Amino acid sequence: MPSPALPIGKTRRPVAPQARGVLHRVAEGAFTHERAAPSPGLADTIEHFWRVRWRLAGRPAQVQETLPHPNVHIVIEPGRMAAHGVHTGRWSTSMEGDSQAFGIKFRPGAFRGILRRPVSELADRHLPLAELFGDAARMLVDVLGHEDMGDAIEVAERFLAPRVPAPDPQALLAARIVDSIVDDRELVAAAELARRHGLTLRALQRLFAEYVGVGPKWVIQRYRLHEAVARVQAGEPVSWAALAQDLGYFDQAHFIADFRRLVGRTPGDYAAAAKR
Repeated sequence: MPSPALPIGKTRRPVAPQARGVLHRVAEGAFTHERAAPSPGLADTIEHFWRVRWRLAGRPAQVQETLPHPNVHIVIEPGRMAAHGVHTGRWSTSMEGDSQAFGIKFRPGAFRGILRRPVSELADRHLPLAELFGDAARMLVDVLGHEDMGDAIEVAERFLAPRVPAPDPQALLAARIVDSIVDDRELVAAAELARRHGLTLRALQRLFAEYVGVGPKWVIQRYRLHEAVARVQAGEPVSWAALAQDLGYFDQAHFIADFRRLVGRTPGDYAAAAKR
């Protein structure tokens, strides 16, 4: 097993300019999406802050769909604040009128110290923030009152800093393993992932259930499907059989079935829609 003392800072990375996993873009000019890194004191815990705002008054409601990452999010919206566990399917949300949402994306493994129980218990569920932080959670409503993203982040960090425990060594290990999945696109098997990190497959599965919220096989497959979606969105000519092999699928049929189940259409239909 890797030394628990290895700092997570070794795997910190800048916030990517574009979010992966967004399946359908909202009409241009009606929607803004901002992301920003946390301060160094919270970088082991928080991957980034995000904010979406939409201006749809007088326009039809729009649906945004994503393939979520293996992260827990705290989301603050007008009238609602909750912690959202890893969503294992396709996430759909309808936006109407003029509104916004501010989010805190936690690093894989980091939310275990706040939840104080296995993160797998929060998968496909949400928990009102009052159940985690009591009446003090109402302080976070203030993030919605700031036009400047930096000011909103300052409010969130001032609230979180004294309430978020430092990640324990197992949380840091879980984060490093998830990072290794993102970085190595050739990795397709959970057993190989366990071997690389000096763990048995069962120990890896227990670690992910406790700290990440979903199994290692799920994480591998999700990031490989993100890769497939990104290639389609880029307009690249794609051989589905070759892509299925690249992503570690037994055959093209299994890849297409997984893609259709999560994205809602076959790869070919999705590619045609992306071109339109």
